[in-house]
Amino acid sequence: MSQQSPGPQQIPVVVLAGFLGSGKTTLLNHLLHRSGGTRIGAIVNDFGAIEIDAMAVAGALGDSTVSLGNGCLCCAVDAGELDVYLERLARPGTGIDVIVIEASGLAEPQELVRMVLASEHPGIVYGGLVEVVDAAEFAVTRAKHPEIDRHLALADLVVVNKLDRAPDGARAMALVRDLADRAAVVPATYGRIDPEFLFDCRPSEERVGQLSFDDLHEHAGDHHGHLHTAYDSLSFVSEKPLDPRRLMAFLDSRPEGLYRIKGYVDFGPHDTANRYAVHAVGPFLRFYPEPWTAAGADARLSQLVLIGSGIDSAALAKELEACKSDAPHADEHGMWGVLRYVQGPGVDLDADLHADEQGFDDLPA
Repeated sequence: MSQQSPGPQQIPVVVLAGFLGSGKTTLLNHLLHRSGGTRIGAIVNDFGAIEIDAMAVAGALGDSTVSLGNGCLCCAVDAGELDVYLERLARPGTGIDVIVIEASGLAEPQELVRMVLASEHPGIVYGGLVEVVDAAEFAVTRAKHPEIDRHLALADLVVVNKLDRAPDGARAMALVRDLADRAAVVPATYGRIDPEFLFDCRPSEERVGQLSFDDLHEHAGDHHGHLHTAYDSLSFVSEKPLDPRRLMAFLDSRPEGLYRIKGYVDFGPHDTANRYAVHAVGPFLRFYPEPWTAAGADARLSQLVLIGSGIDSAALAKELEACKSDAPHADEHGMWGVLRYVQGPGVDLDADLHADEQGFDDLPA
């Protein structure tokens, strides 16, 4: 179906994509807090059953967000269903200037772009594809998933994130520039980019035509090669607090295939003031304390999503169940293992944590 002709009232729809833990939510939260008056609406797609990323974004967006969990948007809905969600955000009364679709870390970007291009909603227009790259994990990710190269070739803007953690940031930037065709390539730490990059990334008519016919329709409807077909997710919720020693033993022994962990942990009497956002990507692990007042209706719950390839979900769930605690008193020493992975003093936690979302990946992202 042909792309609608742009009109003065059309709202650009930007697809925000990137592999697990690359920092999409961090980047989106950064944009929300520094939009310069531009009103952003978002469709947030979590791969797991617990919508961790949507929780992080909802605090900043209020009612200007649509949450879609437990699957990849590229396969879970079609263009007609997407129009229903776009309609909710594009109503004139919302005052929204741009809509961002934050894809799950395992979504197929070209399918999402195809869906936006196929939209019959007269009030929206395709605003471009933004691909977020984790510079620290880029070589490993690319070796395991060579299709990442194709994603970069489709992008209109590439944000090379986490350069502070990359062993050779200059090499990562150069490689991405080679792979990204005509896209603008922007370096970032903690997802901090000038919002104008996002708002100005809309592709030319020539670029849109190339994407819609040469690249997108070639793979339309074929989901077998999508990243998510090789990954499973496990969602864990506990009303009981978790024992810090047991949880750290679990995290320190996590299997290689368990690539992504995100969520919030209640350590109960060990820390009555805070819950802890947990963020793991590959070998990287961080905890981010935040006051319970920020937790809203989900206060005093531990909620985790684990995503990996070849993982034994039943065994992992059993291990997490064993982390529950009935301790009647605080154990200061037990928290030491956790505190080793809390960002040290002198770091802007608001930008660090609340930039990969109010907690997240997708945290530093």
